[in-house]
Amino acid sequence: MPNAFDPYRDALVIETETVWPADLKNAPQDAAQRRQLEGRLHAAPAEAAELDYVRLHAGFARKVIVTEADLDRLQHAT
Repeated sequence: MPNAFDPYRDALVIETETVWPADLKNAPQDAAQRRQLEGRLHAAPAEAAELDYVRLHAGFARKVIVTEADLDRLQHAT
């Protein structure tokens, strides 16, 4: 179950991960475009539809699972 944005844990993020589900309909195929979208998702983690924090030894990893809602939001913000 995804977590809500947590400013405390987010301040301790030392790694990021982006998951692109295989069944995502509008996912870009171009690697450069995916990296650009990943950067935008992690720049505003509070807006991500699915967000999880994974506890690490020295902090947290932020995992964003890309959703259709995220893609729609980012495409309309351009």
